[in-house]
Amino acid sequence: MSASVKDKVIAIIAEQAILEPSDVTLDQSLEDLGIDSLGLVESIFAIEEAFDISVPFNANEPEKSEFDISSVGAIVTAVEQLVAEQKV
Repeated sequence: MSASVKDKVIAIIAEQAILEPSDVTLDQSLEDLGIDSLGLVESIFAIEEAFDISVPFNANEPEKSEFDISSVGAIVTAVEQLVAEQKV
């Protein structure tokens, strides 16, 4: 897990949850952090902008998307995959 990707994703999610990045752990879900569906959308837009990637539009439907939003750690992993695919 790339520290810079992880740190940026956690910072974006923490900002959305109005928390300090140190209060966000990889095993927490967005729901655990108090982020609702609108907050999820805003977080996804911020992540796309920060990494210059495009998150699949159906990320909120886990059975239809490879972009897993079930936890902060899963989001970090999914962002890393998209960033890696972009470099190919």
